[in-house]
Amino acid sequence: MNQEPLEKEKILEELAKFKEKDLKYSQGNILGSMCTRADPLAKEVFCDFIDSNLGDPGLFKGTQTLEEKAIKNIGSFLSLEEPYGNIVTGGTEANLMAMRAARNLARKEKNIGNIDADEYIVPEIIVSKSGHFSFKKAADILNLKLVEVDLDENYRVDINSVKENINNNTIAIVGIAGTTELGMIDPIEELSQLAIENDIYFHVDAAFGGFSIPFLKDFGYEMPNFDFSLECVCSITVDPHKMGLAPIPSGCIIFREKKYLDSMAVEAPYLTTKEQSTIVGTRLGAPAVATWAIMEHMGREGYAKNANECMINTDFLADALFKEGFELVTEPELNIVAFTHPNIPTDELARMLEEKGWMVSVSHYPKAIRIVLMTHIKYTHLIDFLASLREIKSELNIK
Repeated sequence: MNQEPLEKEKILEELAKFKEKDLKYSQGNILGSMCTRADPLAKEVFCDFIDSNLGDPGLFKGTQTLEEKAIKNIGSFLSLEEPYGNIVTGGTEANLMAMRAARNLARKEKNIGNIDADEYIVPEIIVSKSGHFSFKKAADILNLKLVEVDLDENYRVDINSVKENINNNTIAIVGIAGTTELGMIDPIEELSQLAIENDIYFHVDAAFGGFSIPFLKDFGYEMPNFDFSLECVCSITVDPHKMGLAPIPSGCIIFREKKYLDSMAVEAPYLTTKEQSTIVGTRLGAPAVATWAIMEHMGREGYAKNANECMINTDFLADALFKEGFELVTEPELNIVAFTHPNIPTDELARMLEEKGWMVSVSHYPKAIRIVLMTHIKYTHLIDFLASLREIKSELNIK
């Protein structure tokens, strides 16, 4: 740390040098990210509420009210009239809260995971192999056994594998509505039925799909049910900082009933609110307000238009790749395209694309180039990307 204070101008000059090293979404070469440019209005609102602390909401009653309104808005397109929850840092924290609620209720109602019991029973959660890595974190932090079940031929969770792994220690089943790697939607209705039959907490991780699926339905797309319209859905994760166009960090956890939040509440005696259910204590209010503002600004029509445009680009890219001799891992269900080439190793293809300036990601299962068609990806960017793929094939003497 410097001894003498630096002038503002010098600090800004130094910052500009570092910022130049960052990629910009507007360049169109960030092809593997589920995040995108935040809407300008959301950025402005975020900065205006940068000092608010929802960890002590009695001091920031206006901000607290806006968080409640944001939760209400999100509940409205997830088929829940009276939602309970919070705007949190992202899908990881939201999933952690859901698993914590499931564990705490299992302790109380089923004596599973109760450290005061004569015999400690390790709680188990069932998640597919395509589940987000946040569930591994949740299992580690909460002392849960993570049971990873198989996928079917379409890279959705295999229902029979779930059935085979349910036992008396299972406290939660997780379904994914928009998998991180491929954007696939698990058979949520069937999972919900299994949860009902076995009296198990059911959580839906819709961090990616939550701000797409309901609005694609508005545009006439045939999409499966995944939300609180299904009887046994207890909680849903949805990330406004993905397809919701809110600034990072802005995740969201929605619960069907207040009892799930109450199950996690701890005393906070020196704060204006005497209980807290969230993972973090001091909690920035800016994401909640920015999320409310961008939802009001976009409306259902705006989000439907946004999701539809992303799907138009998705369909265009998928069709163009097929015509260029690449193989699609699966037909896109949401705005993610994963592909391979029969004669080019995937890692080699990713390396060559990066050398040409394209920041793609490689999915783990199956191994493939993974492109996320977010709002910052335009048709012209895709034309340039396809040209780069042709160049690579030419360099490798592949037709």
